[in-house]
Amino acid sequence: MKPQIEVIHGDITTQHVDVIVNAANPSLMGGGGVDGAIHRAAGPQLSEACKMVRQQQGECPPGHAVITIAGNLPAKAVIHTVGPIWQGGEQHEARILEDAYRNCLRLAADNGYKTMAFPAISTGVYGYPKQAAAEIAVQTVSTFLTRYNPLERVCFVCFDEETADIYRRLLEPQRGE
Repeated sequence: MKPQIEVIHGDITTQHVDVIVNAANPSLMGGGGVDGAIHRAAGPQLSEACKMVRQQQGECPPGHAVITIAGNLPAKAVIHTVGPIWQGGEQHEARILEDAYRNCLRLAADNGYKTMAFPAISTGVYGYPKQAAAEIAVQTVSTFLTRYNPLERVCFVCFDEETADIYRRLLEPQRGE
């Protein structure tokens, strides 16, 4: 069965999936945007789990991903990934963003999860252009699912309608296959 890829305009903290992906900062200790929203919704258990990860391995570098419990979220786990800060595109930002998505997919698959929700990684305060980031996200997820097919459903959860429309347009050609 071909995995489903969906676009949802909404709040990632309310998604009923196995794994919610957090667009984290290297400290893993919460921040603004989706990171802050996930930490607030998950409660103190998530912060404690992130502290343990930091004690074991230090900060999470851009492009890498780690997994923790989900606390009060409706998911089973949270995968935290650090996307690149946009610096004009000449500092390997595209490769780092692709790595972030791929490492999240691998962690979910390696842990036996079947459904996951991604935010638009790096497009908030990190300043990655939304269209370029969405193209990388859709291409990386589609390629991963075509090659490995361990997941049943991947959702791109977009906080604003503009971003959701970008993802819908990018996925349209794939729906007819």
